Amino acid sequence: MSFIDTHTHLYQPAFDSDRAEAMERCFEAGVTTLLLPNIDCASIPRVHAMMDQWPNHCFGMMGLHPCHVNEDSIQAELSTIEHTLRNAGRHYVAVGEIGFDLYWDKSTLGIQHEAFERQVHWAKELQLPIVIHVREAFEALFEALDRLNDDELSGVVHCFTGTLEQAQRILAYGDFFLGIGGVSTYKNGGLDQVIPHIDRNQVILETDSPYLAPVPYRGKRNESSYTTVIAQRVADLWECSLESAAEATAANAKRLFAL
Repeated sequence: MSFIDTHTHLYQPAFDSDRAEAMERCFEAGVTTLLLPNIDCASIPRVHAMMDQWPNHCFGMMGLHPCHVNEDSIQAELSTIEHTLRNAGRHYVAVGEIGFDLYWDKSTLGIQHEAFERQVHWAKELQLPIVIHVREAFEALFEALDRLNDDELSGVVHCFTGTLEQAQRILAYGDFFLGIGGVSTYKNGGLDQVIPHIDRNQVILETDSPYLAPVPYRGKRNESSYTTVIAQRVADLWECSLESAAEATAANAKRLFAL
């Protein structure tokens, strides 16, 4: 039984002292594939380093996170990330992570839209899926996808924490998935009202480590080996075996990211 963590920031400084050990814990738990979403220009070398050290297990994405969008640097950041995406001589599995975040700063919504649209166009040209971050910004996301979605676009809303209605609207765009993480284990996370109603071919697993650790690790550093904890929670909500949940979600990830 093997698992895929479709969204982990294991390249971040939080793991600088024990990254190799964290990877060993992944392998011991059966988490054999990790997908690494880039967030800005500064994180590119860190993503590449993990891709180089574990080439059969770590696969990178390239994108500009909405929390790293600002008026002064957006053009330079997008230019560098696009150049890397197209010319680094590497294979990336997605454009991401991109999207909308109105939790920290509502004043950048205009340039968040600009960054999102540009990166969606790259994804279509390169036939890659998009990995979407959305926090307190579902209406902004829906506004953008209503304009930009077509048969050439696929993707996932990572770390989904919305309502069943919002989930159904996302999935109605077509070749889209929900990324389910540690919030699914939280008592008041709300996903117990969503996941039982979502088809098994529309869910992928993720940790978003080092953030949002699942119960019983909540409040501590999250890591990719905890994908198995999330898988068990999804299996419980689907009322199926852990093996069935692992197999279904891994198949979905392989299909979306062409693994």
